[in-house]
Amino acid sequence: MLRIEGLTKTYGKTQALNGVSLEVDKGELFGFLGPNGAGKTTAIKVLTGLAVPDGGRAQLDEIDLLRRDVATRRRIGVVHQHVNLDNDLTAWENLDNHGRFYGMGKNRRLRRIGEMLEFAELTDRAHEQIKNYSGGMKRRLMIGRALLHEPELLFLDEPTVGLDPAIRRRVWSLIKTAQSHGTTLFLTTHYIEEAEFLCERVAFIDKGRIVRIDTPDNFKATLGEWAVDDLEDGSIKSRFFKTRKEADRHIVSHPSPLTRRRVNLEDVFLDLTGHGIVKRDRGAKDTAAHERRARGSLGRKRGGHGH
Repeated sequence: MLRIEGLTKTYGKTQALNGVSLEVDKGELFGFLGPNGAGKTTAIKVLTGLAVPDGGRAQLDEIDLLRRDVATRRRIGVVHQHVNLDNDLTAWENLDNHGRFYGMGKNRRLRRIGEMLEFAELTDRAHEQIKNYSGGMKRRLMIGRALLHEPELLFLDEPTVGLDPAIRRRVWSLIKTAQSHGTTLFLTTHYIEEAEFLCERVAFIDKGRIVRIDTPDNFKATLGEWAVDDLEDGSIKSRFFKTRKEADRHIVSHPSPLTRRRVNLEDVFLDLTGHGIVKRDRGAKDTAAHERRARGSLGRKRGGHGH
């Protein structure tokens, strides 16, 4: 459905996109995973007409997605990283303006506004100004707005950035619901758990280049199922094992305290690129340890097995 070939984009001396090529199938939830500055948002801007590429092609079925004409724009939707709702208008008014912009007839527009308010769980707050909404409510409305004109392809650029874990999960449910209705989704994120939970396939992007594309399970299988971390002098050193028994055997034979957890996508990204997706301050031992704990089920050992 979506085919991208050799997409390039340069800002001054920075190569934001360097020959990006990939395909996304109809109805797929495809993830673009990489650290901040890897080129994720630039790709979204180019594919949604907000930036002009230096080279390459992008096709939606047989249509040139880079043409930037009205007919092509109507086939896609986009949820930007930063909230871009009109705070002085109500949710209903924001949706109505969006529908008018896309040339939706009155009857269809009113029907879809009602459906999207229900979809975003905002029906009872429909006539309240956006400035009174929480961050999670605004994100839900942005997704509903992007789906209002029934696009075939929806781009989501870091849709849960800045949200707490509970609200993030509510947004995930909306994304999965949109996919269940037949929408193809292209998601950029640097949240490991988000990509693992939502995406059928993931493209690792680093410094404007696609490193590898595969399913989350296939990615993790390249390293093993279990990781054992050794935090020493603010640096985490990890070893990977196919089975928990092998990981525990290593823990027993090691004199210092170790942490056992399941392998995640950042381990794979680090193995492929030499650096992680989540950025850490140098020497921040406590922060590094906390981030590792947050990513998986952990077991600690000091003279015995962790559980």
